[in-house]
Amino acid sequence: MNPDFEVYRLAEEHEELRAAVRALSEKEIAPHAAEVDEAARFPTEAREALTAAGFHAVHIPERFGGGGADAVAGCIVIEEVARVCASSSLIPGVNKLGTMPVLLAGSEELCKLVMPSIADGEAMISYALSERESGSDAVAMKTRARLDGDRWVLNGGKAWITNAGVSRWYTVFAVTDPEKGANGVSAFVVHADDPGFEVGPKERKLGIKGSPTCEIYFTDCSIPAERIIGEPGTGFKTAMRTFDHTRPTIGAQAVGIAQGALDASLAYVKERRQFGRAVSDFQGVQFMLADMAMKVEAARQMVYVAAAKVERGEKDMTFFASAAKCYASDVAMEVTTDAVQLFGGAGYTRDFPVERMMRDAKITQIYEGTNQIQRVVMARQLLKR
Repeated sequence: MNPDFEVYRLAEEHEELRAAVRALSEKEIAPHAAEVDEAARFPTEAREALTAAGFHAVHIPERFGGGGADAVAGCIVIEEVARVCASSSLIPGVNKLGTMPVLLAGSEELCKLVMPSIADGEAMISYALSERESGSDAVAMKTRARLDGDRWVLNGGKAWITNAGVSRWYTVFAVTDPEKGANGVSAFVVHADDPGFEVGPKERKLGIKGSPTCEIYFTDCSIPAERIIGEPGTGFKTAMRTFDHTRPTIGAQAVGIAQGALDASLAYVKERRQFGRAVSDFQGVQFMLADMAMKVEAARQMVYVAAAKVERGEKDMTFFASAAKCYASDVAMEVTTDAVQLFGGAGYTRDFPVERMMRDAKITQIYEGTNQIQRVVMARQLLKR
């Protein structure tokens, strides 16, 4: 056997990236995480630190001023930030979600218009697909766009838009031909300064309170015709292609949250004493910790495999993207719930981070397609084989 052969190992640059992001996260982001959650305010400290280090949008190609990092590297950044603050991990996470439709289907001119300002940290971008009555059933959207001369005019509204109000760019999906169903949906890039664009009030949420979630409204919102992403009628396909690239990042966020809860639990049970001994000495606690760690590691490997498959464009990437998001988010909910249990009464208080992590974990089972929808996607992929 060749002694240099390695069955599976992250590249050295990935491990160096992890160390760098972890160090930054613990120094610049973690100290503010509890207060960001308590005050439900945007984590400006995290944005500044991530931008200064170039970790806010590592996926943007070098030709547009970005780092050109691969999908696994992007997941590592999100994972390590989420380990200390899930809200802050939505800065690189949503920047990728918002830009992917443009990178996948937009013209070179549109990419040159949008990407540099995100790459240099001047602007952020959000993704606007869902509506109040059009979540899992995305094709049922009511927002409309019509071509008027050399401009598109949008009317309607979008709901649950992550980082709305902070972002300057918005990738928006609207119906351009109601008779064609999914083939009548188009995608556009809207700027916060476009006439007729408005951001609604923030939602009052269970978790990720540091990341604003709002409705956005379009009232005869007029944008240049060249801001359409791809050809008219291709928007829904672009949205689904985007999810192949971004669902692993939700898995990465979930893994990070779960790892943070596991790390906190390990430290606590070694210090906490009951019946004259450390809580970590009890076999029941040890079994809980072992199961938590086993599931976190399994989720992490699934996320990295999914990201690598998407990077290579492999034919089974849709299955793996959904599976990674679904499994990792279920693990995050389970692990954070167990972490609260291990902390006992203290875990139910805001004096310790695990209750925040438990609240933050829940959204990973919901956004970018509920885990019920992920199972539909996976089953359809299986039945195509």
